[in-house]
Amino acid sequence: MPRRLYADPGLPDRVFRGVARGGGGLVLAVMLMVGGFLLYRAWQALSKAGWSFLTTEAWEPDAGRFGIAAVLVGTVLIALVAIIVAVPLAIGGALYISEYAPPRLRQTLIGVVDLMAAVPSVVYGLWGLFFFEGQILPTARWIATYLGWIPFFKVSGADPADPLAPETVYTSSTLIAGVVVALMVAPIACSVMREVFSQAPVGEREGAFALGATRWGMISSVVLPFGKGGMIGGTMLGLGRALGETIGVYLIISPVFEIQWHVLRSGSSSVAALIALRYGEASEFGMSALMAAGFALFLMTLVVNFAASSIVARSRSGAASE
Repeated sequence: MPRRLYADPGLPDRVFRGVARGGGGLVLAVMLMVGGFLLYRAWQALSKAGWSFLTTEAWEPDAGRFGIAAVLVGTVLIALVAIIVAVPLAIGGALYISEYAPPRLRQTLIGVVDLMAAVPSVVYGLWGLFFFEGQILPTARWIATYLGWIPFFKVSGADPADPLAPETVYTSSTLIAGVVVALMVAPIACSVMREVFSQAPVGEREGAFALGATRWGMISSVVLPFGKGGMIGGTMLGLGRALGETIGVYLIISPVFEIQWHVLRSGSSSVAALIALRYGEASEFGMSALMAAGFALFLMTLVVNFAASSIVARSRSGAASE
């Protein structure tokens, strides 16, 4: 008879396995409880609105006309603008810190980036409201003048030929909110990418240099393929933060409850800003409607995070490096 082998993991390994499983189960349980609570509180509004909750633009719960079509589009547009601005900044900053910066400066930059990630969002919102908005208006006007033939950059009510035309049509726009959110997202994504880039194998780096590669040649052939999973993970993590940003967006945008595709025009909306705006004055039914909007945002962030996990699992760091 063949002898059966049994490996006893020992008490420390069994304790660690139990703690790890318990932690994972606790996270899943908390997520399910949050989703269940939101669905329970939102059921009154969802049962009345039905599928029109996803297609209605107006937000008048007490009048029976409410939906998240407008605020959902605004949320996605602000998040996309933030990602488009933040990802190049994060990749460039991470590459400079990990590959080009001198050792002393590297530690300083790491600390600065980590501190930027810890700055409260209300600070970014106040900066965007009182400083950045006035500085970017000429740029927004230039974009609308020369690139207005692109539908997203078209601004109705603006006269590019009149140099004295007021610039109020460009204030409180999706672009301004997106750039401010990008400054909140970039440090988080940069930290993730920098950590992954710094773990690229030393042997492969030296091998690239030995074959005559330049610094950028080594980065493009070794570091970037190795850090592919980290770049995707950092981007998706930033996207999740951008979708749920509240105060920074609330301080900047001028809420409009219609689908607004033009990123330069005044007026925008987001689910999180809607909840912050209407929470204090909502009736019992209005609170249920806000909970329904929060439940929709909860599901959207879950989809983004699960998609990110799936993409990262198929592109593990180092899998594409040779």
